[in-house]
Amino acid sequence: MESDFIRLRQCFAQQQLAARQQPYPSLAQRQGDLTSLAQLLLEYQQPLQQALAADFSHRSEIETQLAEIFPSLQAIKDAKKRLPRWIKPEKRHVSLWFQPASARVMPQPLGVVGIIVPWNYPLYLSFGPLVAALAAGNRAMLKLSEYTPQIAIVLQQAFHRYFSEDKVAIITGDAAVAAEFARQPWDHLFFTGSTAVGHKVMQAAAENLTPITLELGGKSPVFIAPEADIAHAAERIAVGK
Repeated sequence: MESDFIRLRQCFAQQQLAARQQPYPSLAQRQGDLTSLAQLLLEYQQPLQQALAADFSHRSEIETQLAEIFPSLQAIKDAKKRLPRWIKPEKRHVSLWFQPASARVMPQPLGVVGIIVPWNYPLYLSFGPLVAALAAGNRAMLKLSEYTPQIAIVLQQAFHRYFSEDKVAIITGDAAVAAEFARQPWDHLFFTGSTAVGHKVMQAAAENLTPITLELGGKSPVFIAPEADIAHAAERIAVGK
């Protein structure tokens, strides 16, 4: 376990240094990172599907494709298409009292982003936030759940081939490592998971005033109207769940 803590801190320090040395990646560099991300997914599609099946004891390849791989590829495609507009400076109005000055909003990378990934859809919930982080010119570290060890192994191998660890790093380990991960002074922290764990992650992030995005869920409420076909509604709710 101690090796997991050491690697976490080493990777974080490497990424911080790299972000300071190259704080503003160009459009071409970001587009290249997104292209590499798509190539990684396509090349490792079969090993990733097999790893997910092993972690879940059984996982349909069709489910993995529809719920994780295809949406991840679509997110990459969409980000590449929109990125030139996203990073373009935007003009802002300047009051008469400050003329002839001009004002612009210039989107800039934050630096190093931490992403805590849950066990249920570990592929899409890794790539979704990662696409956003790389498109914005950041570096990222992903903490994979200890309940999906096989997918973590494959992702480590895949990212080691396509990215240097000062750009993207996969971190493994138990809940203690996840807690240490949340305590790092990230430039932004992204967490997907339960509300109970979200409280702990937010408390840890608060120690460093780390900006945080919490994607908390699991309830999926449904309203059934009195005139609904109960059997039909129950079938659809079961499929959706």
